[in-house]
Amino acid sequence: MKNRVLQVLARNAPGATTWRVKMHRWRGVTIGEDVWIGYDVIIETGFPHLVKIGDRSALNARVTIIAHNRELAGVTIEEDVTLGPGVIVLPNVKIGRGAIVTAGSVVTRSVPPKTMVQGNPAKPIATVEVPLRLNVSMKEFYRGLRPIRQNPTPAQ
Repeated sequence: MKNRVLQVLARNAPGATTWRVKMHRWRGVTIGEDVWIGYDVIIETGFPHLVKIGDRSALNARVTIIAHNRELAGVTIEEDVTLGPGVIVLPNVKIGRGAIVTAGSVVTRSVPPKTMVQGNPAKPIATVEVPLRLNVSMKEFYRGLRPIRQNPTPAQ
C-alpha cells in the first residue's frame, strides 16, 4: 500500500531532482545522484526494487518503466541516459551509459552505450559522442552525433 501511495504522490509532486527522486527511492527504486524525473513518470508499480537508474540520468514527462511481466526481470538505466517524453521501457532491458531514447519510443531490447534509439520498437539511429547533460550545449551535443547508416531496402 505504501508503495502505491508513494507512486501516486511522486507522479505529481514538485521537484524533479528532489521530492520525486526521494519518493521513488523510498519505494525501493535504486537511483543514483543528480537524476532528473519529470512530471507523470511511472516507475514499476509492483516491484520497484527491480529498477536501477544511474547517475545524471533524465526521465522526461510521462516515461513509463515496466520491470516485470509474469517473471521478475528488471530494468537497468546506466549513467548519463536520457529518456525523452512518453518513452516506454519494457522488462529485461538495459540502457547503456550515455544512451538517448527519443520521444515516444518503445524500448523492447537493450540499448548499447552511447547510442540514440527511436521508434516502436526502438532502433539505433545514431551514435552519441557527447552525453546530453545540463552543462553541455545543444550545439556541442549535436556535433557529437554520428548517424548510423541503415541498409537500403533492395529494389523489387
